Amino acid sequence: MFSYLRHMRRRYVRCALETRVVLSFVALSCVLAAASTIGSLFSLSVSAQQTAPSTPVVVQPGAPGKPTRSLPRTSRAKLPPASPADVQFMQGMIMHHAQAVEMTALMESHTENKDLRSLGARISRSQSDEIKFMKRWLAARGQPVSEPMHDMTHMNMSHESHDSIPLMPGMLTPAQMEALRKARGEEFDRLFLSGMIQHHGGALTMVKDLFDTAGAGQDAELFNFATDVDSGQRAEIRIMQSMLEKKPLEDKR
Repeated sequence: MFSYLRHMRRRYVRCALETRVVLSFVALSCVLAAASTIGSLFSLSVSAQQTAPSTPVVVQPGAPGKPTRSLPRTSRAKLPPASPADVQFMQGMIMHHAQAVEMTALMESHTENKDLRSLGARISRSQSDEIKFMKRWLAARGQPVSEPMHDMTHMNMSHESHDSIPLMPGMLTPAQMEALRKARGEEFDRLFLSGMIQHHGGALTMVKDLFDTAGAGQDAELFNFATDVDSGQRAEIRIMQSMLEKKPLEDKR
């Protein structure tokens, strides 16, 4: 009896092991088949994405309560129309900056003051870059770089030259520019600093007039530029006032 039971027990164990092997093989086959299926689906999806042509869609948001609408693929964003005051400000500031650059160009042959030369180089570099920016801004909006003289009579001009060419606020008159060209050394330093303080003050007036005009200064690029001009030139005025108060100016070589 016991021999029979031992025999049956061995057969049971062997059958159990064989069953486990078969089940493991079946499970492994199912896993491999599932992985193969997923891989095939992923490959088909990637292939479809690669072969399907890209069709960009340009969507224009609707007004509140209105649906959006699709635009042709050839649609291009358009800049909003520029305010006339914005255009006039940029055109006038180009002329204004150009005189500042002209003033700083005299330094190499008219003064040995190193502090003044360093300040002049900074003014020349920054205002030359700003002139380029203003020209790009106007060109992008289809506007000319300079405004016809007969259209500028409404602007607040601080001076007029002998031939009636209007000047922007703070700009030096032809007589002041001639005196600056003739001066040398400490006299040039004094005239340059007083003249550039006057010049920068005119730029602050132009910025104020811009923002005081209804509907002007709303363009993001122009707003950032005008506020930078205001803060930068206020800081330079303080520097020049400090330098002018030194009596006499130190002649640094």
